[in-house]
Amino acid sequence: MTTDHALEPAIRVQGITKSFKDLHVLQGVDFDVAAGSIFALLGSNGAGKTTLVRILSTLLKADEGSATVHGFDVATQPGDVRESISLTGQFAAVDEVLTGRENLVLVARLRHLKSPGAIADDLLARFSLTDAGNRKAATYSGGMRRRLDIAMSLIGNPPIIFLDEPTTGLDPQARIEVWQTVKQLAGRGTTVLLTTQYLDEAEQLADRIAILHRGTIIQSGTLAELKRLLPPAKVEYVEKQPSLEDVFLSLVGEPDAASATVTPSRKDLR
Repeated sequence: MTTDHALEPAIRVQGITKSFKDLHVLQGVDFDVAAGSIFALLGSNGAGKTTLVRILSTLLKADEGSATVHGFDVATQPGDVRESISLTGQFAAVDEVLTGRENLVLVARLRHLKSPGAIADDLLARFSLTDAGNRKAATYSGGMRRRLDIAMSLIGNPPIIFLDEPTTGLDPQARIEVWQTVKQLAGRGTTVLLTTQYLDEAEQLADRIAILHRGTIIQSGTLAELKRLLPPAKVEYVEKQPSLEDVFLSLVGEPDAASATVTPSRKDLR
């Protein structure tokens, strides 16, 4: 790989538009995602996040504009794009009849990989699921299912992973489990594009954040850059009350998860 190629963004989106009859879902979207980073696409329901992910994963064609993923054009090189990515949707796609380990072995075999059992055992260990590996997935909690789902998507070591609202419907403890998993992915060099409607999720995870509103990126940058868009508030005295999340984690006794709690983000970003 040349130096110039290594410096290219893992994902580049330029002028993407998409309409469904008279409904204009995306209206000229532009952004870059650096390799090995976590990029959060933040927006409310109906902002166009899932539509954009479907275009980038070659499941849908844009009306106008262009996009490259891992250096491949999504319109003209869809096969190469698919070999470079993994997509995890809003709901865990695990087979509840199978055990966690059997789910992983099945995917490894479908991808014609050598030593599917060893691959499964390695992923169970990476995602703290070894003790539950021989249990049916139907017995897993929401957080465990989502972690298994992400583990399945990593079989074959794709350099880029799309996580489309990965914590939708999860309880607070399960959300934090998923957050820790996403951080581990980036720590291993995987590029993560995360869509979310939760401000605290973007604040906790993302290296860069793009705010998608009515089909357009209205602002993007690091968390610090976005915070500088608003003037600091002047206060003489602040008494910090514990949040519900603080109380919950204190009661359930999860020291590792408690360290991942975040201060609620500004509602003004909505």
